[in-house]
Amino acid sequence: MRLVLASTSPRRRELLALLTIPFEVRAPQCEEVMSPHLPAGDLVADFAKAKAASVAGRLPEALVLASDTLIEHEAAVLGKPKDLAEARAMLRELAGQAHLVKTAVTAVCLVHQFERTEVSTARVWIKPFDEQAHERYLATGDSLGKAGAYAIQGPGVELIERLEGDFTTVVGFPLRIVAQLLAEGGVTVPVDVESVYVRRPYGNWSRFAG
Repeated sequence: MRLVLASTSPRRRELLALLTIPFEVRAPQCEEVMSPHLPAGDLVADFAKAKAASVAGRLPEALVLASDTLIEHEAAVLGKPKDLAEARAMLRELAGQAHLVKTAVTAVCLVHQFERTEVSTARVWIKPFDEQAHERYLATGDSLGKAGAYAIQGPGVELIERLEGDFTTVVGFPLRIVAQLLAEGGVTVPVDVESVYVRRPYGNWSRFAG
């Protein structure tokens, strides 16, 4: 079956490639509007579904994968910062505390009337506030385009104290769930996904257990 990743994210392409399945990439065409009335889990699932639907409508015979990530902190939902000033404020808000990272994955094939969405949650503790460390990180530009204004797979790892849960959830593409949805959608996964978790061959994954 033709596999299509509905994403413009390099990190999602890199993680999917670890499963050694041929796939194509298409940019989703949908607008993500944050709603104050929805919890993070529902909102991130809606975003993943919308991304997948925008591509599946053009490729009804393909199995389309899409994903989205949001941060939940003290009942507030944090997405991607608009600019460095907002990124700075997000990092200050998260400093010295734990927050939840919620990543949804949707798999859709219109021809086979298949659609599934799963949400994975991990907990991340950020180190106490350190203005110099924050400014060094902000100067890299890595915080832009990242939910919560940091990326665990890059230099943002230096701000992280510890992680409870799936590293790939925090990156934005939980591979166990991805492999499960691919199998349910009719795509054979040629590698043992648990062996990928043992090797941890991506970014800063080896710094974290599990």
